[in-house]
Amino acid sequence: MLSICPRRTPVSATDTPLSKTPLNALHLELGARMVPFAGYSMPVQYPAGLMAEHHHTRSAAGLFDVSHMGQLRLVGPDAAAALESLIPVDVIGLAVGKQRYGLLLNDEGGTIDDLMFFNLGEDRSVAGPPQDASAPSGGSEPHAVSKRGGNIFVIVNGACKVGDIAHIQQKIGSRCEVIPMPDMALLALQGPQAVTALARLAPGVEQLVFMTGGRFTVAGCDCFLTRSGYTGEDGFEISVPSDQADTLARALLAQPEVKPIGLGARNSLRLEAGLCLYGNDLDTSTTPVEASLNWAIQKVRRTGGERAGGFPGAEKVLAQLDTPASLARKRVGLIALERVPVREHTELHNAEGRCIGEVTSGLLGPTIDTPVAMAYVEPAFAVIGTRVNAMVRGKPVPMEVRAMPFVPARYFRG
Repeated sequence: MLSICPRRTPVSATDTPLSKTPLNALHLELGARMVPFAGYSMPVQYPAGLMAEHHHTRSAAGLFDVSHMGQLRLVGPDAAAALESLIPVDVIGLAVGKQRYGLLLNDEGGTIDDLMFFNLGEDRSVAGPPQDASAPSGGSEPHAVSKRGGNIFVIVNGACKVGDIAHIQQKIGSRCEVIPMPDMALLALQGPQAVTALARLAPGVEQLVFMTGGRFTVAGCDCFLTRSGYTGEDGFEISVPSDQADTLARALLAQPEVKPIGLGARNSLRLEAGLCLYGNDLDTSTTPVEASLNWAIQKVRRTGGERAGGFPGAEKVLAQLDTPASLARKRVGLIALERVPVREHTELHNAEGRCIGEVTSGLLGPTIDTPVAMAYVEPAFAVIGTRVNAMVRGKPVPMEVRAMPFVPARYFRG
């Protein structure tokens, strides 16, 4: 069987200057501790600290700067079909005004990146990012926009965005116009009171449901927002021109429910929600099926579906879906049975001391006050209730496989 024990990769330093988001000055003003992340100087926490920020997001509303992420548009009559050729997801069937999760795959079925995409359609009321933007120098030729699937807004991870955009341009740039949007910032407002705070500034946002969106004027800023996020809570992700980002952020922070939240709490919130972090829980050697993301592959793209296959690595991915026994590893959730946080790269052993997996994300879950983790294990050890040992500083820490999310999701579905 293929070994799934840790494979250490040396980390090399770089002298490349860090980029700054449009909110960099505001972060410093608010007393943020800044750290390098995805090539940017980003706030990891503010003076209140990670635990307070985590709990505030779960109970009220937290504002995150995620402007390091990549934003782009795909425009043209063939845009939906073109994007569908790169991901194992139903793009063509996505209704105007709705958003979906996707996975950009390589020819071996490994994950280049995970992403979100939104069908803007032609309706200017849900048109979001600038409609008159054109492809940059070297981009593809402009195309007319069709009524359905001809105008798609895509958000990719910050650390991957340069490679993602180049990959998309190379693969489908002849079929649709690929328009990077470097002049747009991205903010996330998350938590059970996010809608209360945002609705004061943008009446009507409360009518949106999970994974829908539209264009709104918020505190005088021209925003495109979706009711979505990365915490398991209700909330919104807001795309706004970079030169309006500071105005928007200050207006949101002026609401009594809202406090600034850094990357540290963003990580603990998403892990409690059972959500993958690219680079930890997903990478180019990991297929969607190994990552337990089968739900992201709609029936129409599976074996026997109307548009089965036709994406990179389809033969391998569909074979894994059709024959789960062929998997060499599977992503699972773990709860520590002792109060010992278990970090990424920790080996997992069976009762006999054999390595059967590796933790990819792990920390003390602040909401449930218990150490939680995600890991890849041999399928025989992926059954709920299975006990394994995490080897922490040479000592076994007992853990049990549990269903995810660790904290129930509270998305607003109407």
